[in-house]
Amino acid sequence: MKISGLHLLLTYQCNFECDHCFVWGSPRQTGTMTLECIREILDQAEKTGTVEWIYFEGGEPFLYHGALLGGVEMGASRGFQVGIVSNGYWATGLDDALECLQPFAGLIQDLSLSSDTFHQGKKFSQQTRNAMEAAEKLAIPVDLISIAQPEETHVAAVSGQIPSGESAVVFRGRAVDKLADRADQQDWNQFTECPFEDLREPGRVHIDPLGNVHICQGISLGNLFEKPLAAIFTDYDPDTHAITGPLLGGGPAELARLYDLSCKPGYSDACHLCYEVRCKLRTRFPGILTPDQMYGAFDAPH
Repeated sequence: MKISGLHLLLTYQCNFECDHCFVWGSPRQTGTMTLECIREILDQAEKTGTVEWIYFEGGEPFLYHGALLGGVEMGASRGFQVGIVSNGYWATGLDDALECLQPFAGLIQDLSLSSDTFHQGKKFSQQTRNAMEAAEKLAIPVDLISIAQPEETHVAAVSGQIPSGESAVVFRGRAVDKLADRADQQDWNQFTECPFEDLREPGRVHIDPLGNVHICQGISLGNLFEKPLAAIFTDYDPDTHAITGPLLGGGPAELARLYDLSCKPGYSDACHLCYEVRCKLRTRFPGILTPDQMYGAFDAPH
């Protein structure tokens, strides 16, 4: 498995608690990276010999501006391409946005801003406008990420990393609790593949503050504080893995059948079925279907 991108969940915390969030971002969430943690991750990233991009996201990474800036500086000094994903809450005015972004000028190759009705109540908020104008003044490349409402079925869901532009809701995490009943329901038997992630050669993984390496949010391949990242990548066998094996063999429907789990008649999408099946399997695979934060447990340890 050749991984070229690491997406660091700098924190599970967020100033928003959006209905569509699949990592359960919230002011009540726990788990934030320290500079020591970031340094260790970057050390291991260098040893893989394949990682080119480091993204900082969350949660909301600008809540921990010091750790974010320190991590970006470390990543850039090691020759990585660096990006940030943010909701832009800090851009309350143009001067404020410039003050916040100026230290990152020349260090990052992408600033992706989440701007939709889930975040600021409108698809293109004033904060977003301020952040975009400030980024352009500082020559920081900027993109917009927008998630449509669940009823907007004309908008396509995406595979892998969420691209710039508008995308459909992916029903995992809080979106299952808050939005799934607003979308069309489909027979669970038809979900015979994973359409959203490449489970064989994903290209990128997410790393959370606890060290878990996620091939998909909530499916861990191991913990880099317990086993080196390069070894995690080398040892990963997608077909024999307890969760990705069944998903590759027949999608979320096969995951449910293999472990003899009952299903509701209908689900919003393959992710919806997969997430609910994984919730039922957590006690059987606690080292894989982890951490609690990814499954909405806000009283989990730091």
